[in-house]
Amino acid sequence: MLGDLLPIWSVIPFVGILLSIALCPLINAHWWEHNMSKVSLFWAAAFIIPFSLAFGLNDGLYQLLHIYVMDYIPFIILLFSLFVIAGGILVRGTLQGTPLFNMLLLAVGAVLANIVGTTGASIVLVRPLIRALECRRAKVHTIVFFIFIVSNIAGSLTPVGDPPLFLGYLHGVPFFWTLKLLPIFLLNVTLLLATYYWLDLRQYKKERLDSGSEVARLENNKDLCDKEPIRISGLTNLLFLGGVIFAVVFGGEIAKHPLFYDAAHNALKGVPLISSHGHTLVWPYRNMIWDTFILCMALLSLKLTPKSLRATNSFSWAPIKEVAVLFAGIFSTIIPALAILSAKGAQLGVTEPWQFFWAAGLLSSFLDNAPTYLTFLALGGQMNATVGIATDMGMLSERVLWAISCGSVFMGANTYIGNAPNFMVRSIAEEAGIRMPSFFGYMGWSIAVLIPLFLLNTALFFR
Repeated sequence: MLGDLLPIWSVIPFVGILLSIALCPLINAHWWEHNMSKVSLFWAAAFIIPFSLAFGLNDGLYQLLHIYVMDYIPFIILLFSLFVIAGGILVRGTLQGTPLFNMLLLAVGAVLANIVGTTGASIVLVRPLIRALECRRAKVHTIVFFIFIVSNIAGSLTPVGDPPLFLGYLHGVPFFWTLKLLPIFLLNVTLLLATYYWLDLRQYKKERLDSGSEVARLENNKDLCDKEPIRISGLTNLLFLGGVIFAVVFGGEIAKHPLFYDAAHNALKGVPLISSHGHTLVWPYRNMIWDTFILCMALLSLKLTPKSLRATNSFSWAPIKEVAVLFAGIFSTIIPALAILSAKGAQLGVTEPWQFFWAAGLLSSFLDNAPTYLTFLALGGQMNATVGIATDMGMLSERVLWAISCGSVFMGANTYIGNAPNFMVRSIAEEAGIRMPSFFGYMGWSIAVLIPLFLLNTALFFR
């Protein structure tokens, strides 16, 4: 396996791009804004050029095409389409960012994430939340908890909710099995909402006592405020959003259909691109159909949604551009990390549910949580369980599958790069003028709030 051949220092470019994302905005934000694409390209080249020199240009091209064709392109097409479609949905009316309203919006997001995915729910709801916070001074904690809940933990009840669970569904985990995670979901979401409400209420009371604050002005002039009823514009985009979700679910249903899957060789059918050491990379027909349909939904949204509506919604291309550029570098530099994990994962000594929870979770905080989930799914399938959930990677005990699923989904909230919506929400918030924490500043929040919660999870569910 490739991971057996690669030295541990081959992950240096991956560490380099993470440190660049963390430190460069702190050192010189203006420089970073104009040079992030060059930095991303530099670290991608820092891996692929030495790799190609050591293993050959063909092998280097194979690895790069594999990660982009199978992972990055579907990832960015889905993210781009959801970004465009959600940007055409405008919530009008008076949105007051009181602690109760904010908490209720986070709760709505927790439900919606299981229907349209964490990415879809995040992009649909973050702009109304930002508008509701216009009168507030303290905004950062609300966006941080939004990322914790809506962008991550909320997506744990259905395969549509988060990519790792969807991959589990593709590999044999029953579609409705994830509903068994409901007790864990309720505990985590409830405790996070309660913590958020307590924190936001304290901040809100301070702002009410400050006569110079917008909250105090609104409180003292309630009779002068014209409250516009809440209504939604751009409802056509709900059809396009439904089309994207249909494509995701339908893509899973047809994954093993003979038209798209060669059962004899356990491989997807498609257009051959390149071969290396007896392995041929194909661009799957299923992906072509899937990605084209999803892109069409985005293009129809752009065509049919009035530009004035997007302007009112403060829509711009900057957030999706930033995500596309940085994740292009992350996906290329992540190749050795994932290869080493896949080859040597068994050497981690992970056998107990709590170990699966923390190992899958901590690695998902920095690596792509979808392939990390698959790696531990394969590892769990090698434990020769006699009862549990039968997958095409082996039989897993339910507690182990619980641990892998929750670790991969929940701990994506630990860093900005743990899950794609995290970075997207941060970019949209900063585009709106909210000064978000740095990479390490955000981790300070996650360590203070999430790690104690995950320790409680361990004690209650994974011991």
